Amino acid sequence: MDTSIRSVAGNQNPGESSDAAFTPPIMNTRQNHLSGVLILLMTISISQVGAVHGANELDARPPYRMVEFPSEGALLRGRLYLPEGRTGRLPIIVMAHGYSATINGMVADRYAERYVGAGFAVLLYDHRNFGISGGEPRQEVNIWTQARGYLDALDYVTRLSEIDTERIAIWGDSMSAGEVIVVAAVDPRVKAVVAQIPSCGDDPPTDDPDGTLFASIRDTLLNGDIQATPETTVGPLPVVSYAPEMVPSIMKPISAFRWFIDYGAQYGTKWENRVTHVTPAVPVGFSPGICVPHIKVPLLMVVAYEDEMPYCSADVARHVYGMAPGPKRLHQLGGGHFGLLYYPSPLFEDASRVQIDFLREHFE
Repeated sequence: MDTSIRSVAGNQNPGESSDAAFTPPIMNTRQNHLSGVLILLMTISISQVGAVHGANELDARPPYRMVEFPSEGALLRGRLYLPEGRTGRLPIIVMAHGYSATINGMVADRYAERYVGAGFAVLLYDHRNFGISGGEPRQEVNIWTQARGYLDALDYVTRLSEIDTERIAIWGDSMSAGEVIVVAAVDPRVKAVVAQIPSCGDDPPTDDPDGTLFASIRDTLLNGDIQATPETTVGPLPVVSYAPEMVPSIMKPISAFRWFIDYGAQYGTKWENRVTHVTPAVPVGFSPGICVPHIKVPLLMVVAYEDEMPYCSADVARHVYGMAPGPKRLHQLGGGHFGLLYYPSPLFEDASRVQIDFLREHFE
């Protein structure tokens, strides 16, 4: 069944060391004084953001235990949340953060907590090379490696005695939202998918009438050579820059700079404003659009009406949604790419409510 939900909950902007990635120009004494004032004000602002995010909620946050599991020669680490007071085998949501973020304090943890409060178990982990997970080189993004991380996370949760293996969902945000679409098409252990502001590209996917392209993607994900080479590597570069025309960065929109500085710069996140991006030379490139027709389980896509991030075209995301066979649901909201990643906010409440309702519909 195709159920499309339209919501305009808001339209404000809010998913690898680099603060020394550029050298500021030499300034005179007066400029230095002004610069110091601005830095002080920015520090106060960031401190206030951190205080607001956690205000009056420390005692209410659900407990978890730290876990780890192997993936691609490294240990991925994260949090296993088990809801209190529930008996029997539990449904679980496997979650990882978006591009270059981490699971601590960058809002993926807030979505996990909402799921736990609704009675779901959650595995929330850092991608390889990021945050508390292992892997070298640090801060390296390889979408194929991250997708394999989801496969290894599925291996881990299916061995847990508390988990109902017939009720496993996977959740992703931004780049990892594209990853969960591909993983769900490949791995039958996935029983539902939540793809939040997914990165589906800027152009519609190539036609694949006989499934040949999908078969190549599946084979690459499961067995292919996805190693980095100098020719397939970009960076290291800052993730974001206050002036990308002067200080080049991976992400250009000012909304990205605002969100990553607001959240990643908080104490304890382990986020670094530095990333190396790898695009392995493979027969068919990573494509949620090519894979989505092969998903056989319920799919929820949460799409921003006007997503400003490159490779995250809202029109393409809606096109990819239309290619999914169903059951499926499309939920659209304002706020651009980062709106629902601000916590607390009406957009966060809207997105988390729809996601919980969707999984309850299919898992309970």
